Amino acid sequence: WRKRKKSGQSFVFEHDVETPYGRVRCTMKGVPKGDRPVILTFHDIGLNHKTCWNSLFNHEDMAEIMQHFAVCHVDAPGQHEGANTFSTGYEYPSMDQLSETLPLVLKHFGLKSIIGMGIGVGAYILTRFALDYPNMVEGLMLININACAEGWIDWATHKISSWTHAMTDTIIGHLFGKEEIHHNQDMIATFRHHIVNDMNQYNLHLFVKAYDSRRDLDIERPVPGSNVRTLKCPSLLVVGDSSPAVDAVVECNTKLDPTKTTLLKVRGPFPPAKLTEAFKYFIQGMGYMPSVSMTRLARSRTASGSSVTSFEGSRSRSHTTEGNRSRSHTNEGNRSRSHTADAQHARAHTEGGADKNNVDQAVPKSTEVSC
Repeated sequence: WRKRKKSGQSFVFEHDVETPYGRVRCTMKGVPKGDRPVILTFHDIGLNHKTCWNSLFNHEDMAEIMQHFAVCHVDAPGQHEGANTFSTGYEYPSMDQLSETLPLVLKHFGLKSIIGMGIGVGAYILTRFALDYPNMVEGLMLININACAEGWIDWATHKISSWTHAMTDTIIGHLFGKEEIHHNQDMIATFRHHIVNDMNQYNLHLFVKAYDSRRDLDIERPVPGSNVRTLKCPSLLVVGDSSPAVDAVVECNTKLDPTKTTLLKVRGPFPPAKLTEAFKYFIQGMGYMPSVSMTRLARSRTASGSSVTSFEGSRSRSHTTEGNRSRSHTNEGNRSRSHTADAQHARAHTEGGADKNNVDQAVPKSTEVSC
Protein backbone atom coordinates (compact mmCIF):
# COMPACT_ATOMS: atom_id res chain seq x y z
CA TRP A 1 0.00 0.00 0.00
CA ARG A 2 1.31 3.43 -0.86
CA LYS A 3 -0.03 6.91 -0.47
CA ARG A 4 1.37 10.17 -1.76
CA LYS A 5 0.42 13.60 -0.51
CA LYS A 6 1.88 17.06 -0.59
CA SER A 7 3.00 18.88 2.56
CA GLY A 8 4.06 22.46 1.88
CA GLN A 9 6.67 22.29 -0.85
CA SER A 10 7.83 18.73 -0.10
CA PHE A 11 6.18 15.42 -0.81
CA VAL A 12 5.31 12.90 1.88
CA PHE A 13 5.25 9.20 0.97
CA GLU A 14 3.73 6.57 3.24
CA HIS A 15 4.87 2.99 2.62
CA ASP A 16 4.20 -0.31 4.32
CA VAL A 17 7.52 -2.16 4.17
CA GLU A 18 7.16 -5.94 4.31
CA THR A 19 9.66 -7.68 6.61
CA PRO A 20 9.94 -11.22 8.07
CA TYR A 21 8.81 -9.68 11.37
CA GLY A 22 5.71 -7.88 10.19
CA ARG A 23 4.71 -4.88 8.15
CA VAL A 24 6.44 -1.63 9.11
CA ARG A 25 4.77 1.70 8.32
CA CYS A 26 7.30 4.27 7.06
CA THR A 27 6.72 7.92 6.23
CA MET A 28 9.30 9.57 3.98
CA LYS A 29 9.44 13.38 3.91
CA GLY A 30 11.53 14.97 1.20
CA VAL A 31 13.80 13.36 -1.35
CA PRO A 32 17.09 11.70 -0.34
CA LYS A 33 20.05 13.76 -1.57
CA GLY A 34 22.77 11.70 -3.24
CA ASP A 35 24.97 9.85 -0.77
CA ARG A 36 23.91 12.06 2.13
CA PRO A 37 22.34 10.10 5.01
CA VAL A 38 18.64 10.32 5.76
CA ILE A 39 17.39 11.25 9.23
CA LEU A 40 15.53 8.16 10.49
CA THR A 41 13.32 8.39 13.58
CA PHE A 42 11.89 5.73 15.87
CA HIS A 43 9.28 6.51 18.55
CA ASP A 44 8.67 5.40 22.14
CA ILE A 45 5.91 3.17 23.55
CA GLY A 46 2.44 4.73 23.66
CA LEU A 47 3.35 6.94 20.71
CA ASN A 48 3.71 6.83 16.94
CA HIS A 49 5.81 9.00 14.67
CA LYS A 50 3.23 11.81 14.64
CA THR A 51 2.65 12.15 18.37
CA CYS A 52 6.34 11.60 19.10
CA TRP A 53 8.02 13.84 16.50
CA ASN A 54 5.52 16.31 14.97
CA SER A 55 6.18 19.12 17.45
CA LEU A 56 9.92 18.87 16.77
CA PHE A 57 9.81 18.56 12.98
CA ASN A 58 7.12 21.22 12.62
CA HIS A 59 9.20 23.71 14.57
CA GLU A 60 10.43 26.61 12.44
CA ASP A 61 14.09 26.01 13.33
CA MET A 62 13.88 22.47 11.94
CA ALA A 63 13.05 23.77 8.43
CA GLU A 64 16.70 24.67 7.83
CA ILE A 65 17.83 21.13 8.65
CA MET A 66 15.16 19.58 6.45
CA GLN A 67 16.45 21.59 3.49
CA HIS A 68 19.58 19.45 3.72
CA PHE A 69 18.17 16.05 4.71
CA ALA A 70 15.21 13.84 3.88
CA VAL A 71 13.45 12.28 6.88
CA CYS A 72 12.15 8.73 7.26
CA HIS A 73 9.77 8.17 10.20
CA VAL A 74 9.37 4.51 11.21
CA ASP A 75 6.34 3.24 13.14
CA ALA A 76 6.68 -0.09 14.94
CA PRO A 77 4.25 -2.77 13.69
CA GLY A 78 0.67 -2.01 14.70
CA GLN A 79 1.46 1.34 16.36
CA HIS A 80 0.51 3.73 13.55
CA GLU A 81 -2.79 5.60 13.34
CA GLY A 82 -5.72 3.35 12.39
CA ALA A 83 -3.72 0.13 12.76
CA ASN A 84 -5.72 -3.09 12.54
CA THR A 85 -5.70 -5.38 15.57
CA PHE A 86 -3.26 -8.26 15.32
CA SER A 87 -4.87 -11.69 15.29
CA THR A 88 -4.92 -13.71 18.50
CA GLY A 89 -1.68 -15.64 18.84
CA TYR A 90 0.33 -13.18 16.72
CA GLU A 91 3.92 -13.17 17.95
CA TYR A 92 5.12 -9.61 18.18
CA PRO A 93 8.75 -9.07 17.11
CA SER A 94 11.39 -8.73 19.80
CA MET A 95 13.53 -5.60 20.13
CA ASP A 96 16.32 -7.42 18.25
CA GLN A 97 13.93 -8.34 15.44
CA LEU A 98 12.61 -4.77 15.21
CA SER A 99 16.18 -3.56 14.71
CA GLU A 100 16.53 -6.16 11.95
CA THR A 101 13.66 -4.52 10.05
CA LEU A 102 15.71 -1.34 9.56
CA PRO A 103 18.17 -2.70 6.93
CA LEU A 104 15.09 -3.72 4.94
CA VAL A 105 13.65 -0.21 5.31
CA LEU A 106 16.90 1.26 3.97
CA LYS A 107 16.91 -1.22 1.09
CA HIS A 108 13.27 -0.44 0.27
CA PHE A 109 14.03 3.27 -0.12
CA GLY A 110 17.46 2.77 -1.69
CA LEU A 111 19.27 4.39 1.25
CA LYS A 112 22.90 3.78 2.19
CA SER A 113 23.05 5.30 5.67
CA ILE A 114 21.12 7.21 8.31
CA ILE A 115 21.44 9.66 11.15
CA GLY A 116 19.18 8.05 13.76
CA MET A 117 16.90 9.90 16.15
CA GLY A 118 15.20 7.75 18.78
CA ILE A 119 13.51 8.13 22.14
CA GLY A 120 13.05 5.45 24.80
CA VAL A 121 12.22 2.21 22.99
CA GLY A 122 13.19 3.82 19.68
CA ALA A 123 16.58 4.80 21.10
CA TYR A 124 17.19 1.21 22.20
CA ILE A 125 16.22 -0.18 18.78
CA LEU A 126 18.42 2.31 16.90
CA THR A 127 21.35 1.56 19.19
CA ARG A 128 20.96 -2.17 18.54
CA PHE A 129 20.83 -1.43 14.79
CA ALA A 130 23.99 0.69 14.97
CA LEU A 131 25.84 -2.01 16.90
CA ASP A 132 24.92 -4.67 14.33
CA TYR A 133 25.23 -2.50 11.20
CA PRO A 134 27.79 0.23 11.98
CA ASN A 135 28.36 1.06 8.31
CA MET A 136 24.71 2.08 7.94
CA VAL A 137 24.67 4.59 10.82
CA GLU A 138 26.59 7.87 10.67
CA GLY A 139 25.30 9.34 13.91
CA LEU A 140 22.69 8.91 16.65
CA MET A 141 20.66 11.26 18.82
CA LEU A 142 19.37 9.06 21.64
CA ILE A 143 16.79 10.47 24.04
CA ASN A 144 16.12 8.57 27.30
CA ILE A 145 18.20 5.57 26.20
CA ASN A 146 18.25 2.57 28.53
CA ALA A 147 20.86 0.09 27.34
CA CYS A 148 20.08 -2.47 30.04
CA ALA A 149 17.49 -5.20 30.33
CA GLU A 150 15.04 -4.86 33.22
CA GLY A 151 16.67 -5.94 36.47
CA TRP A 152 14.81 -8.23 38.84
CA ILE A 153 13.72 -5.34 41.10
CA ASP A 154 12.52 -3.30 38.13
CA TRP A 155 10.71 -6.34 36.80
CA ALA A 156 8.98 -7.02 40.13
CA THR A 157 8.01 -3.38 40.57
CA HIS A 158 6.62 -3.26 37.03
CA LYS A 159 4.58 -6.43 37.54
CA ILE A 160 3.12 -5.20 40.83
CA SER A 161 2.35 -1.85 39.20
CA SER A 162 0.58 -3.66 36.35
CA TRP A 163 -1.70 -5.40 38.82
CA THR A 164 -2.82 -2.17 40.47
CA HIS A 165 -2.73 0.38 37.64
CA ALA A 166 -3.88 0.49 34.07
CA MET A 167 -1.34 0.02 31.28
CA THR A 168 -1.78 3.72 30.52
CA ASP A 169 -0.42 4.69 33.93
CA THR A 170 2.59 2.43 33.38
CA ILE A 171 3.31 4.11 30.03
CA ILE A 172 2.87 7.61 31.48
CA GLY A 173 5.36 6.67 34.21
CA HIS A 174 7.79 5.54 31.51
CA LEU A 175 7.43 8.69 29.40
CA PHE A 176 7.44 11.35 32.14
CA GLY A 177 9.08 12.04 35.47
CA LYS A 178 7.09 12.50 38.67
CA GLU A 179 7.55 16.28 38.60
CA GLU A 180 6.08 16.58 35.12
CA ILE A 181 3.18 14.29 36.00
CA HIS A 182 2.42 16.40 39.07
CA HIS A 183 2.98 19.90 37.68
CA ASN A 184 1.94 19.60 34.02
CA GLN A 185 -1.39 17.86 34.30
CA ASP A 186 -2.83 19.34 31.09
CA MET A 187 -0.02 17.82 29.02
CA ILE A 188 -0.32 14.49 30.85
CA ALA A 189 -4.08 14.48 30.21
CA THR A 190 -3.43 15.04 26.48
CA PHE A 191 -1.02 12.10 26.28
CA ARG A 192 -3.32 9.90 28.36
CA HIS A 193 -6.21 10.69 25.98
CA HIS A 194 -4.04 9.82 22.99
CA ILE A 195 -2.87 6.51 24.48
CA VAL A 196 -6.39 5.44 25.40
CA ASN A 197 -8.29 6.68 22.35
CA ASP A 198 -5.84 6.75 19.43
CA MET A 199 -3.65 3.70 20.02
CA ASN A 200 -4.75 0.14 19.34
CA GLN A 201 -4.70 -1.21 22.90
CA TYR A 202 -4.05 -4.84 22.01
CA ASN A 203 -1.17 -3.96 19.67
CA LEU A 204 0.23 -1.53 22.23
CA HIS A 205 0.20 -4.21 24.92
CA LEU A 206 2.31 -6.48 22.66
CA PHE A 207 4.80 -3.66 21.99
CA VAL A 208 5.17 -2.90 25.72
CA LYS A 209 5.64 -6.61 26.47
CA ALA A 210 8.36 -6.86 23.81
CA TYR A 211 10.24 -3.92 25.35
CA ASP A 212 9.92 -5.38 28.84
CA SER A 213 11.54 -8.56 27.48
CA ARG A 214 14.54 -6.77 25.96
CA ARG A 215 18.06 -7.99 26.62
CA ASP A 216 21.09 -6.02 27.69
CA LEU A 217 22.88 -4.27 24.81
CA ASP A 218 26.23 -5.47 26.25
CA ILE A 219 28.20 -2.36 25.36
CA GLU A 220 31.54 -1.51 26.95
CA ARG A 221 33.71 1.60 26.95
CA PRO A 222 36.69 1.00 24.64
CA VAL A 223 40.22 1.23 25.99
CA PRO A 224 43.40 1.31 23.88
CA GLY A 225 44.14 -2.09 22.42
CA SER A 226 40.70 -3.51 23.19
CA ASN A 227 38.08 -4.71 20.76
CA VAL A 228 34.85 -4.29 22.70
CA ARG A 229 31.27 -3.91 21.50
CA THR A 230 30.29 -0.24 21.51
CA LEU A 231 28.93 2.44 19.20
CA LYS A 232 31.33 3.48 16.43
CA CYS A 233 29.43 6.60 15.35
CA PRO A 234 29.13 10.05 16.97
CA SER A 235 26.34 9.92 19.55
CA LEU A 236 24.35 12.62 21.35
CA LEU A 237 22.64 11.35 24.51
CA VAL A 238 19.79 13.56 25.73
CA VAL A 239 17.85 13.33 28.99
CA GLY A 240 15.79 15.60 31.21
CA ASP A 241 17.15 16.09 34.72
CA SER A 242 13.85 14.85 36.19
CA SER A 243 13.30 12.06 33.65
CA PRO A 244 12.76 8.53 34.96
CA ALA A 245 15.54 7.50 32.56
CA VAL A 246 18.23 9.87 33.86
CA ASP A 247 20.26 7.23 35.72
CA ALA A 248 20.05 4.81 32.78
CA VAL A 249 21.26 7.50 30.34
CA VAL A 250 24.17 8.49 32.57
CA GLU A 251 25.09 4.82 32.93
CA CYS A 252 24.94 4.33 29.15
CA ASN A 253 27.23 7.34 28.70
CA THR A 254 29.92 5.66 30.81
CA LYS A 255 29.96 2.71 28.39
CA LEU A 256 30.45 4.70 25.18
CA ASP A 257 33.55 6.09 23.51
CA PRO A 258 34.17 9.46 25.22
CA THR A 259 35.73 10.91 22.07
CA LYS A 260 32.50 10.36 20.12
CA THR A 261 29.81 10.92 22.75
CA THR A 262 28.10 13.99 24.19
CA LEU A 263 25.68 13.83 27.14
CA LEU A 264 23.14 16.66 27.15
CA LYS A 265 21.07 17.10 30.31
CA VAL A 266 18.03 19.32 29.91
CA ARG A 267 16.30 21.05 32.80
CA GLY A 268 12.59 20.31 32.69
CA PRO A 269 10.72 19.18 29.55
CA PHE A 270 12.23 19.17 26.04
CA PRO A 271 11.16 22.33 24.19
CA PRO A 272 11.38 21.75 20.41
CA ALA A 273 13.64 24.80 20.00
CA LYS A 274 16.19 23.42 22.46
CA LEU A 275 16.23 19.96 20.88
CA THR A 276 16.50 21.44 17.40
CA GLU A 277 19.47 23.56 18.45
CA ALA A 278 21.20 20.55 19.99
CA PHE A 279 20.57 18.37 16.94
CA LYS A 280 21.75 21.05 14.52
CA TYR A 281 24.95 21.52 16.48
CA PHE A 282 25.41 17.73 16.51
CA ILE A 283 25.04 17.57 12.71
CA GLN A 284 27.54 20.40 12.30
CA GLY A 285 29.96 18.46 14.49
CA MET A 286 29.68 15.56 12.03
CA GLY A 287 30.80 17.86 9.21
CA TYR A 288 27.39 18.54 7.61
CA MET A 289 25.79 21.95 7.06
CA PRO A 290 29.04 23.85 7.75
CA SER A 291 27.93 26.99 5.92
CA VAL A 292 24.63 27.55 7.75
CA SER A 293 24.24 30.09 10.52
CA MET A 294 25.80 29.22 13.85
CA THR A 295 23.29 27.85 16.32
CA ARG A 296 22.38 29.72 19.48
CA LEU A 297 24.04 26.95 21.48
CA ALA A 298 27.31 27.40 19.56
CA ARG A 299 27.09 31.20 19.93
CA SER A 300 26.53 30.90 23.67
CA ARG A 301 29.58 28.65 24.00
CA THR A 302 31.77 30.96 21.92
CA ALA A 303 30.64 34.21 23.52
CA SER A 304 30.57 33.33 27.19
CA GLY A 305 33.37 31.71 29.13
CA SER A 306 31.22 31.76 32.27
CA SER A 307 28.30 30.05 30.47
CA VAL A 308 25.74 32.54 31.79
CA THR A 309 23.30 32.09 28.92
CA SER A 310 19.74 30.98 28.36
CA PHE A 311 21.02 27.50 27.54
CA GLU A 312 23.59 27.04 30.28
CA GLY A 313 22.65 29.55 32.96
CA SER A 314 22.41 26.91 35.68
CA ARG A 315 25.32 24.80 34.55
CA SER A 316 27.52 25.45 37.58
CA ARG A 317 24.55 25.07 39.91
CA SER A 318 23.49 21.72 38.43
CA HIS A 319 27.01 20.30 38.50
CA THR A 320 27.45 21.33 42.13
CA THR A 321 24.23 19.60 43.08
CA GLU A 322 25.19 16.41 41.31
CA GLY A 323 28.57 16.45 43.02
CA ASN A 324 30.83 13.50 42.47
CA ARG A 325 28.32 11.61 40.33
CA SER A 326 28.59 14.19 37.55
CA ARG A 327 32.36 14.14 37.70
CA SER A 328 32.57 10.36 37.64
CA HIS A 329 30.05 9.92 34.83
CA THR A 330 31.21 12.78 32.62
CA ASN A 331 33.61 11.69 29.90
CA GLU A 332 36.83 11.62 31.91
CA GLY A 333 39.48 14.16 31.16
CA ASN A 334 38.28 16.70 28.63
CA ARG A 335 35.91 18.62 30.88
CA SER A 336 38.11 21.64 31.51
CA ARG A 337 38.81 21.95 27.80
CA SER A 338 35.24 21.43 26.60
CA HIS A 339 34.33 25.11 26.19
CA THR A 340 37.53 25.87 24.30
CA ALA A 341 37.08 22.85 22.04
CA ASP A 342 33.44 23.61 21.35
CA ALA A 343 34.22 27.22 20.57
CA GLN A 344 36.88 26.12 18.09
CA HIS A 345 34.37 23.66 16.68
CA ALA A 346 31.75 26.36 16.20
CA ARG A 347 34.23 28.79 14.66
CA ALA A 348 35.45 26.14 12.23
CA HIS A 349 31.94 25.59 10.94
CA THR A 350 30.94 29.23 10.75
CA GLU A 351 34.03 30.05 8.79
CA GLY A 352 33.10 27.22 6.44
CA GLY A 353 36.62 25.89 6.17
CA ALA A 354 36.36 22.59 8.01
CA ASP A 355 35.71 19.29 6.37
CA LYS A 356 34.37 16.22 8.15
CA ASN A 357 37.69 14.46 8.75
CA ASN A 358 39.48 17.55 10.03
CA VAL A 359 36.72 18.31 12.50
CA ASP A 360 36.71 14.74 13.83
CA GLN A 361 40.48 14.84 14.37
CA ALA A 362 40.72 18.34 15.80
CA VAL A 363 37.80 18.49 18.21
CA PRO A 364 37.22 16.14 21.14
CA LYS A 365 33.49 15.55 21.43
CA SER A 366 33.51 14.20 24.96
CA THR A 367 31.65 16.65 27.15
CA GLU A 368 28.59 16.94 29.35
CA VAL A 369 26.31 19.90 28.81
CA SER A 370 23.54 20.88 31.22
CA CYS A 371 20.97 23.25 29.75
